[in-house]
Order: sequence, then structure tokens, then C-alpha cells
Amino acid sequence: MTMTHMDFRAALAPVFRLPVPALPVLALVLAVALLPGCGRDGEHGSMAADSAQRIEIWAHAGREEERRTLEAQIDRFRAERPEVRVDLTWIPEGSYNGQVQAAALAGRLPDLLEFDGPYLYSYAWQGHLRPLDDLLPAGLREDLLPSIAAQGTYRGRLYGIGTFDSGLGLWGNRTRLRAVGARIPDDPGDAWSGDEFDALLERLARDDPDGQVLDLKLNYTGEWFSYAFSPLLQSAGGDLVDRAPGGLASGTLDGPESVAAMAAVQSWIRRGRVDPNLDDAAFTRSRVALAWGGHWNFPGYHAALGDDLLLLPLPRLGEATVTGQGSWQWGITRRARDPELALAFIAFLLRPEEVLAMSEANGGVPATRSAVRKSELYGPGGPLRLFARQLEEGYARPRPRTPAYPVISDAFARAFQDIRHGAEPVQALGWAARRIDRELRDNRHYPEVAGTAR
Repeated sequence: MTMTHMDFRAALAPVFRLPVPALPVLALVLAVALLPGCGRDGEHGSMAADSAQRIEIWAHAGREEERRTLEAQIDRFRAERPEVRVDLTWIPEGSYNGQVQAAALAGRLPDLLEFDGPYLYSYAWQGHLRPLDDLLPAGLREDLLPSIAAQGTYRGRLYGIGTFDSGLGLWGNRTRLRAVGARIPDDPGDAWSGDEFDALLERLARDDPDGQVLDLKLNYTGEWFSYAFSPLLQSAGGDLVDRAPGGLASGTLDGPESVAAMAAVQSWIRRGRVDPNLDDAAFTRSRVALAWGGHWNFPGYHAALGDDLLLLPLPRLGEATVTGQGSWQWGITRRARDPELALAFIAFLLRPEEVLAMSEANGGVPATRSAVRKSELYGPGGPLRLFARQLEEGYARPRPRTPAYPVISDAFARAFQDIRHGAEPVQALGWAARRIDRELRDNRHYPEVAGTAR
């Protein structure tokens, strides 16, 4: 299976997504009032409209396999709890955030809301979400992967829980790596150093017709750049922004560590080691020996390479490799009629068999340790075990947990493109840092005020 960058955005939205231009607020408010399932029997509702036990759910209309799986999960939940009415409304992904904001303005949020991970911080800060700490059983929280808990936490409170996470690493062609005598890292702690990776690219290039041996997925767009390459900054000791309270991007995003990381990426491109991957087939057609990528690449890559396919950690530019993570999550709104009932539905989705059902549908890393152990792909000996280990063992970093994240991500993506096309990293990152700082200062670093996260 191969994908264009547009297919990637549409089919793999559970992994990450940037905000898109919203419709005017008034238009969205009117659209919310007309949403199917809002305020009346939904597709899965069968009891009287005034039922005391009711859950109204909004979910993103992602891949067909995910929609079918969630609908089947709701059916199984209702079979166990026939006294509960469940109303499910699908929201188009392109307008999802805009419709949520309009519904909040109109006082029409549902009980249970699904949202892309980075949006959690805006929703929590605006006061739309209820903290889950006092509802979630200790055993269930302990079963969550650390990355799931980290992404769902804002200012010390847990607001969101995902049923799957994402995996990021390097895909390798075993035959081509062996041909140049490459050392094969066995685990995240054994990742190639920056110098070792650089030398490996040169050895591979000597046996390659055009010298292009690495795919960075430059054909992808938007959120890919922050998701895929901020871990390289963090590995070097930098970051997108200083994450301390009141921290800014200046001095961090344009600091020497981050600049050095992006200079390394630029050098790979300048030296002709990176395939532009315009057809999204650089790795499957063996034009390159290495490909930056994630769990969603596995089906197509395995079909093309079979046993020659290797999954490796990203190179480390400092003491340790760092990987990306993030997924869609579930949160309970402050308008929920029965928060404990809403939590019961989330707990149902986190049962090992339900987590594995969604993981099978979208290929994501199972969100709980118990499900990972039972997974053929991510459990011990599985071909994608590295992705789970990275999330379990502390190699993953959540993207900055601030309502400013959409601006942070967009600024870095623009800087990445400028650097790719020859701009000096210190200048491109300096521009991005100043833009982010303006956002943070204009909003006074999003202080906690009446009606916001608490």
C-alpha cells in the first residue's frame, strides 16, 4: 500500500493533525444546532428520549475501519448496559475543532468528546473538560502507557485518555544495511549516534546510483514536521519551546542544540542523501535503504520487503534517542450529565480486547500495558515491539502541553521548509521562536483564570 501526502492526511488523522481554517463562528453555531444525533435519538439510541442514563458522544469521522470498530464497541457496551442510551455523532475531521468551539459557545457540548491530543490543552484551559483524576480507578491508570498519561495531562491534572498511541522510528532494508557492514541497533538504548548515522549514509551512498539513501517523508505536510523532527531537537538537548512555567521559544528553539540538530538535517539534504519521495515509494521501491516513519507504514513496507524489513530507533544527537507520540483521546466535558457513566464507557474501551480491536483497525500502538502484552505486533517478539518499548521506557516526549501548540507546530513546520530549501537554521528557527513568543506573551502564557482549567 502506498499513499500520497493527501492520502496520508486523510487516512492517518488518528496520529496527528493541525487545525484547519475554521468557518465563521456564527455559521458553526448554526451547524451545531443541526448536527444529527444532537438532542434527539442517535443511531445507537433505543430508549426513551428522557432516559436518565444517557451518554452523548462526539467522535471524529476518520477511517472507515475506525468508525466501524467504534460502532461495534458501542453495540457491545449497550449489550452489557441495556439501560443506557448511547447517542453517537460523527463530526467531519476538517471542521472538528471549529464545531467543538462553536458547540461550547452555544452550550451544546456532549457528555463525551474525542479530540486530537494537542487540542486537549486548549479545551482544558478553556474549561470545557472535566479532570478525570477522581474518577479513574488506580489500577486502570497504572495500566496506561506512560505516554498516554503524559499526553492527557495538563497542569498536573489528567483530562484525556487515548485507546491507542503512535510509533515513530527508522525503517531499514536489512540486505542493504548488511552489505555495508552497518551495526544494527537492538533497542532504543543502542541507537546510532549522530556521527555513526552520518557515516552510514555515506557508506550507503557509495553503492547507490544517485546517492539518495534516506527518506524523510518530505512529501508529507503540516504536523508531520513537528511530530517527526522535534524529537531530533530534543535528543540534541533542544526543544520547540522552554517547557518551564513562563518559558519561551527564544533561546530554546533557536538555541545551539536545536540549531545543530536542524543543521544536521540540512546537511543530509544538501549532500544529496535524501530522496524527495514525490511518489511516496522511495522505500518500497528500494531507492533508499532507510526511511523516517511510523506505525502506519508497516503494512506497505512489510508487503514490499518481507523479512528484509527492519524497525530501528531514530539516531541520537545527544545522550539518548527520543521519539514522537500522540493520538486521539477521550475526555469528559463539564456539561456531562453523569461523569461516572461517561467514565464507565471509557473504561470499557480500555479493556484489553477493546484496545486490541481498535489497534487492529488503525494499526496504532495499544494504549495499555495489558493490551500490549497480548498484541501479536507490539508484544514480546512482535515486529513492532520497538514502538511499544519506546513508549513504555521513557523515550517518548509529548508535544508541548500548551494551548499555544498549534502556533508552535505551524511555526516550526515553516522553519523546517525554509531550512530544507537552504535558509540558515539559526535564522529560520529564530523567526519561528519570535512568532511563538508573541503568541505566548499575547496570551500571558495562558494563566488560570475563572472559568478555565482547574
